[in-house]
Amino acid sequence: VVHFHFIFRFYLKIELSMPVIVLENKDEVIQKLCALIETTAINSIKEKEVFNIGLSGGSLASFLTTGLPKIKTDFSKWRIFFCDERVVPVDDPDSTFGLYKSKLVDSKVIDLKEDQFITIKQGISAEEAASDYAQQIRKYFPNSTLPKFDMLLLGMGPDGHTCSLFPGHSLLNERTKWVAFLTDSPKPPPSRITLTFPVINNAKVCVFAVCGKEKAEVVKRILTDKEDLPSTRVNPSSGDLYWILDKEAGLHVNTKL
Repeated sequence: VVHFHFIFRFYLKIELSMPVIVLENKDEVIQKLCALIETTAINSIKEKEVFNIGLSGGSLASFLTTGLPKIKTDFSKWRIFFCDERVVPVDDPDSTFGLYKSKLVDSKVIDLKEDQFITIKQGISAEEAASDYAQQIRKYFPNSTLPKFDMLLLGMGPDGHTCSLFPGHSLLNERTKWVAFLTDSPKPPPSRITLTFPVINNAKVCVFAVCGKEKAEVVKRILTDKEDLPSTRVNPSSGDLYWILDKEAGLHVNTKL
């Protein structure tokens, strides 16, 4: 029995150190994603009594709504930021915070309070919202050249964008700001704020969780062809990067241990 547990733990360690994990289906992706979140949260809370996590919108929200209620963690120690946000009212269907508020807070599926979410200021321009959000982040990472998030959960669009960093956009080269703004997003709504690459790549853990055959080609362009797309530029300087894929999204990816 001891020998079996040793083998299992050794295999798990190898698997989790892999940059790419391809699983059978979406349910397994959600399970793996949330297991990784649980482990990271436990370690962060043990180390410093808080877990600083950044969320993205899109399909990730549905993954978390399904998976988070099943994990073991002290949710009261969570501090939740947004990797990017649409500059719209909270009750707008495009609001990422609004989505999580309705799915996780208002529904009370887990014990998260609204004031644990660090949200954009309402009723101001995208430029002002980005500046204000950076100041909010600074309150939680005082005296830091760059904030070091414990975990960033990232989305990837069909064009290879992540956060609100789009192919060919000038924000790809932003090196000084923690939070940038754009009013010309190629994907509506046009006004957004986003974390920049220096902040993203300073995180302890970055995770992409991607499902669906419609993502297979762009996953190949990023992971196999190493094409210079925004998602390809996610490469934490002193942290870990995970790609968790279902077999349809990982169709063209070779993952040998």
